[in-house]
Amino acid sequence: MTRAAVVGAGSWGTAFGKILADAGTDVVLWARRPELAETITTTRSNPDYLPGIALPHRLTATGDLPEAVSGAEVVVLAVPSQTLRDNLAQAKSFLSPDAVLVSLMKGVELGTTKRMSEVIREVADVPADRVAVVTGPNLAREIAEEQPTATVVACSDRAVAEELMSMLRTPYFKPYVSADVVGCELGGAVKNVIALAVGMAEGLGFGDNTKASLITRGLAETARLGVALGADAMTFSGLAGMGDLVATCSSPLSRNHRFGASLGRGASVESLATQPHLTAEGYKSCRSILALGAKHAVDMPITEHVVAVCYEGMPVLEMVGGLMSREAITE
Repeated sequence: MTRAAVVGAGSWGTAFGKILADAGTDVVLWARRPELAETITTTRSNPDYLPGIALPHRLTATGDLPEAVSGAEVVVLAVPSQTLRDNLAQAKSFLSPDAVLVSLMKGVELGTTKRMSEVIREVADVPADRVAVVTGPNLAREIAEEQPTATVVACSDRAVAEELMSMLRTPYFKPYVSADVVGCELGGAVKNVIALAVGMAEGLGFGDNTKASLITRGLAETARLGVALGADAMTFSGLAGMGDLVATCSSPLSRNHRFGASLGRGASVESLATQPHLTAEGYKSCRSILALGAKHAVDMPITEHVVAVCYEGMPVLEMVGGLMSREAITE
């Protein structure tokens, strides 16, 4: 695999393109706005999402989606999760027959409650062994600054996962492989919702005990859903589970954490939801994640309360009270 396309020029898509290029792959980055693509190509930087980061010469950008994906052996999808279906439908007829499709998205589709890999397989009409997931504690800014981090590459075909692993290995980025696509995807999706709750608690002024309690009970909530869908429970103690959860719940670089903290300090959901460059996947996907849990009879109290705050008008402080008043059970 020597040529890759990254569909989505946000912070994570751009950082991921940099990783691939630094590891020796030629990368074309698709930006929705042609003027941003031109800026990336001519200035070797993405000032809108990763200001101050120099991008490698192996990475170029275009505003033409067919041009980006045509001939690419690996197509990386890094668009907001709720826009995946439409974006991939536009690209489908230009994909190479044997292209491997890689999901960087961490969400569950509204309406269908499908995981991102399921949407990819359905829209692109490809088998499971051509779809991979990359997930973990991967805050884009830190990676773009080449701070050491690890990630998980999950695919049902280990050979594909290992080939992708070799394409991503750099001195600052260490990938591991996994066959548990379900567990890796759910770890990445649900942690965004938990990060909203942790951010809300922080915004209200609560301390580390409160946040640690939400993180650990959030991990239990995530694992319950994962196991119900056939995931390996051990996945949630690794990079795709606890690792990603801790990073997203604790870092000021996390959009979900910032969104929740702003709610806790009194900002309205409406004002935050319309801010540019603040796409919080937890806000976008919390209802579909709750619906997925209900479909499998999984109790998800933190997710339920986040949905109530974001979409049903529940005051943030009432969310904490509601969680604390639940009947005590064995951990």
